Amino acid sequence: MRKVELGYLKVSATAKRYVNDVLDSNRLSTGPYIRRFEKAFAAEHDCADAVMCNSGTSALQIALAALKVRHGWKDGDEVLVPAITWIATSNIVLQNQMRPVFVDPHPATYNIDPAQLEKHLTPRTRAILPAHLFGLPCDMDPILDFAKKHRLEVLEDSCETMFVRYHGKKVGSFGALGCFSTYVAHLLVTGVGGLVTARDAELGMLCRSIMAHGRDSIYLSIDDDDKIRSDDFRIQMIQRRFSMVRMGYSYRATELEGALGLAALEEKDAMMKARKENAAYLTRVLQPLAGHLQLPTVPAGHEHAFMMYPVVLRAGIERDIFLNHLESRGIETRYMMPLLNQPFYRKIFGPLEENYPVARQINAQGFYIGCHQGLVREDMDYVAEVFRRYFQQVKPAGAR
Repeated sequence: MRKVELGYLKVSATAKRYVNDVLDSNRLSTGPYIRRFEKAFAAEHDCADAVMCNSGTSALQIALAALKVRHGWKDGDEVLVPAITWIATSNIVLQNQMRPVFVDPHPATYNIDPAQLEKHLTPRTRAILPAHLFGLPCDMDPILDFAKKHRLEVLEDSCETMFVRYHGKKVGSFGALGCFSTYVAHLLVTGVGGLVTARDAELGMLCRSIMAHGRDSIYLSIDDDDKIRSDDFRIQMIQRRFSMVRMGYSYRATELEGALGLAALEEKDAMMKARKENAAYLTRVLQPLAGHLQLPTVPAGHEHAFMMYPVVLRAGIERDIFLNHLESRGIETRYMMPLLNQPFYRKIFGPLEENYPVARQINAQGFYIGCHQGLVREDMDYVAEVFRRYFQQVKPAGAR
């Protein structure tokens, strides 16, 4: 049976060479490969700095912590987050002792709906945390206008979206900070890993400190020893390199992830081209089934990285029966980022879902499949045929 999986990994010859170079160097802690990767990634996203850490979730956690430190926010202050997203987006708000306030998504893009922000604004709102889901940038202009009007910070969760533009501007460069993931099945894959992009190098340095136990910025890497040029500076280094000046974590990555990330970044163009072409082909072959499926949309002025291919079934179609049909035929699926109905969230927030009609509908009918660069036309034709065979037995929504 043909297998159509969500993710794809092929370790290239360049990646193997870089990893072997790391092993030969006998250096696993942060070093030249991470620094090269950070510099190149920052440039790709039009930012002053990029900070590599051990996951996209860690990137979000330290980024929000950095903003909280810089602005003096208090425990219990609020952050507006999407009601459809990976749970880490809102978990990191709780982990920073702040309160997530959920905002319904737009029904066509699945990203946070700017028109819904006003109703959730309170005197304790401090930031907006839009998530660019599945590879599609949020509608950032009205989000930024709202943030400016109400003096809010913007922190981008771009863990599923890299390299693409919204009205000519790259994701990760809209807010004070942007956060990315290099986890398996994402766009750039290092196994585990994440990055924070910063337009302000000073804010990037604050993230580096928080990532490394809250350490004094004089000593964030063993390479800082090489900066000593005088006895006075050496004395400062001795006194301060074990000085922890704020709350921090141990979220550093290794040179191995940096090597894999740099190789993947150097090879990104072919990967991005293939994903976009595969998504366009899937949309073309599935379009005849539009009576049953809401297919992805790419609004004017947006680019789409297509980390995944999201679909929402029309009303009246039993999602779990359909997903069983797909998976029993080798097509891997996942629910479309359910959040409000998670058992843990129902426990701490209560039955929120009834107040979010768009999220409730997506939670009931949404899912996604893969459209990665490892798929070939025969895979996508197979997907379309499996879909067609199922819907030959199902009338379109609203049909008599």
